[in-house]
Amino acid sequence: MKRRGFLAVLGAGFVAGCNKFADSDAGSKLLGAAEKWHKNAHDLLMDRKALAPEFPRSAISPFFRGNGSVDPQNGDYPAQADAGFADWRLEVRGLVEHPLSLSLENIRKLPQRTQVTRHDCVEGWSAIGEWTGPQLSLLLDAAKLRPEAKYIVFRCADNLNGQDYYESVDLIDAYHPQTIVAHELNGEPLPIRNGAPLRMRIERQLGYKHAKYLTAIEAVASLDDIEGGKGGYWEDRAGYQWYAGI
Repeated sequence: MKRRGFLAVLGAGFVAGCNKFADSDAGSKLLGAAEKWHKNAHDLLMDRKALAPEFPRSAISPFFRGNGSVDPQNGDYPAQADAGFADWRLEVRGLVEHPLSLSLENIRKLPQRTQVTRHDCVEGWSAIGEWTGPQLSLLLDAAKLRPEAKYIVFRCADNLNGQDYYESVDLIDAYHPQTIVAHELNGEPLPIRNGAPLRMRIERQLGYKHAKYLTAIEAVASLDDIEGGKGGYWEDRAGYQWYAGI
């Protein structure tokens, strides 16, 4: 647990102080090499399929703060929220044999996983919450990934600075048993500030990987031609590491 908190604080310092360096050619190359080293070290020293710590319900934080987007006002999100997300659809698409379009009711009827885990933000704060939803692997298996699929991209309804939020993971994290499409927090429907009606929980990664306001799950062969090509909104814009394993 101390290691998770240390990495979150370290990441906050990196983002606050190193953006100019990251934007330089030398900085970009060095940080890219550091990220590759981090991922390789994680693969060598730790089992990436191991579970993140889980806690008793008594450990749940009294308030789970929102971060980043907390009340999207773009597109039809406000109307969807006013209607209780009755018409919300989640697409599973891309390099799949059987594309899916799921309602919230469809998602609630799937086998569910509930887990009490700690969320570590790159800004240095953390909170413990109970999350409920189907495992992402269940949706991917139902859609049947094509052999060339290597990454899973999460598309979101919130728009920041003119760009829709998105994130991505490799298939190891996508099929991790604690990677779920969450629709409940602490036994209640997700609050808007925490990503209603659907958000990802990727428990072996820092908080910015846990995409909120989820609209689509897309299987792809490469991240190179998606938005800025670095695999996520903050990775493209601020030099965050694509692999944020903790």
